[in-house]
Amino acid sequence: MKIIPLKNGKYYHIYNRGNNGDDLFYQKGNYYYFLKLYAKYIEPVADTFAWVLLKNHFHFLVYIKNIEEIDVSKLSYTTTKKPKKIIASKQFSNLFNAYTQAINKQQNRTGSLFEKPFERKLISSEKYFQNLIYYIHNNPVKHGFVDSMIEYPWSSYDSILSSKKTNLKRKEVLHIFDDVSNFISYHAKEQSLNNINDLLIE
Repeated sequence: MKIIPLKNGKYYHIYNRGNNGDDLFYQKGNYYYFLKLYAKYIEPVADTFAWVLLKNHFHFLVYIKNIEEIDVSKLSYTTTKKPKKIIASKQFSNLFNAYTQAINKQQNRTGSLFEKPFERKLISSEKYFQNLIYYIHNNPVKHGFVDSMIEYPWSSYDSILSSKKTNLKRKEVLHIFDDVSNFISYHAKEQSLNNINDLLIE
């Protein structure tokens, strides 16, 4: 299968799961550590609009920055030699590799932790964008982890409603829904996802 590269200036649904359906997160600290690595490797090259981490998979809605938007002074990579070209896909690989090393050591395991290659779907319209945010936030409810989105601690839902400082594109997300109250009411209703079936990966 030919891997489609992530293009600068485009929006994507990024998804991955544990190899063979295995767990990715074994304890609370694992979730924190993954997000710490995400900030290190991904935030310099991508803006994040929504995310969720579940026990054996995750979803992110991101915008891949144009080269001129990237602050190279904040860029982290896994080699001591600075890469000649900044490639967003490589940064995701760096994230997964760094996290795999930590979990393999913690769990006394070897081999790949994530499925390869990681999945990516191009977002082509604002309606897709809006529906996908709902889909991501509703994932813990869909899988039976909680009864309501606000109860789940490892997603961007609460961060969007919060006033605390965040690197999440909170204002832009709320603008898509017009305001906070519409964001809440939209998420409170079961939404039809028929028009984004081609973006959903299970």
